Amino acid sequence: MLESLRNALKVSELKTKLLYTLGMIFIFRLGAQVPVPGVIPERFAELVNSGMIFGFFNIVSGGALINFSIFAMGIMPYINASIIMQLLTSVIPQLERLAKEGEEGRKKITEYTRYFTVLLAFIQGLGMVIGVRGAVENPGPLTYIMVAVTITAGTTFLMWMGEQITERGIGNGISLLIFAGIVSRVPSGAVRLFEYLNAGTINILSILGLVVIGALVIAGVVAIQEGQRRIPVQYAKRVVGRRIYGGQTTHLPLRVNQAGVIPIIFASSLLMFPETIAHWFANSSASAFYVKYFGWGSATHTLIYALLIIGFTYFYTAVIMNPADVADNIKKYGGFIPGLRPGRPTAEYINRIMSRVTLAGAIFLALIAILPNFVLLATRIPNIYFGGTALLIVVGVALDTMKQVESHLLMRSYQGFIK
Repeated sequence: MLESLRNALKVSELKTKLLYTLGMIFIFRLGAQVPVPGVIPERFAELVNSGMIFGFFNIVSGGALINFSIFAMGIMPYINASIIMQLLTSVIPQLERLAKEGEEGRKKITEYTRYFTVLLAFIQGLGMVIGVRGAVENPGPLTYIMVAVTITAGTTFLMWMGEQITERGIGNGISLLIFAGIVSRVPSGAVRLFEYLNAGTINILSILGLVVIGALVIAGVVAIQEGQRRIPVQYAKRVVGRRIYGGQTTHLPLRVNQAGVIPIIFASSLLMFPETIAHWFANSSASAFYVKYFGWGSATHTLIYALLIIGFTYFYTAVIMNPADVADNIKKYGGFIPGLRPGRPTAEYINRIMSRVTLAGAIFLALIAILPNFVLLATRIPNIYFGGTALLIVVGVALDTMKQVESHLLMRSYQGFIK
């Protein structure tokens, strides 16, 4: 990996892409420090520190949430809008037809996703500022709208930055912005650990235990992210004119973690809604009941969170990969799985294998998401926001980005041979 990075710096095109990406990340980090006018960050920080779910979203936004900066919502509205659009594409026939029209159809869906992101960001921003109206200097409808429009503009700008990084930089822009936000919190987290150590709140064994758990999680994430179940596919020989096509054996790769980190984000967003409502009515008996039995860290909340992640993993995997379509494509190009007839038997076999593989990935994602609960019990370190989910995002984005760098280097190395 380091060798690929050194080689990349020697290539002018890749160096330009890397510098452009770093420049955009630098702008993102600057914007995370610009506060929204009309809001008292100190009061808002109390709410963020009161719940671990808010802490997770603060990590993803790179600390912009706790500062209530112009990037307070980060890129999460765009991610939620993209997920919802993907789900609607499989439900609404018009969107499904657009998705099958090729590049022009995808551009149209991307345009719809942008508009939906702005609408969703404004609704979330308005709900956020009304929910924390105690942190607003001059509460009122105009102030609420002004703050909501400001953080909506920040999310829209981040969406544009992410698309620019994808187009002109290296890697997936949206993923890299989340990656930068998470990594930027590592130094402050390390400082907090040493403060706890100096104060006697924790001991050196707690830090060593955290390091060991982190190393094991990283190893597990790499294994799951790179894990595949390869189904052999044989293509029959075809004679076209005087040439013979096909006749080779290949494989259909089914990834263990086909859905990535999306089920965790979706489940977190869903559980964040009732917790936000409970904070709005903090003095009511219903809110006290919810926090006691369904609040973060409770057994009920952990169980519901894990079940939601498993359910969303199956659902999202089914949306992005339809076994019937895969079987039809194999049949269309003259392929077949050895021992199975093309068509329905092939689709049923792929669906059966995919269900088993997805179960392992879903359980892994659920364990990663609830890991902070067990880390807190094992190490007694309070406020651990940098849990398994953050490591999953960081490792996954790092692997994908380095693969893109290596593919660029591979193409350049083979350029003379191709000519």
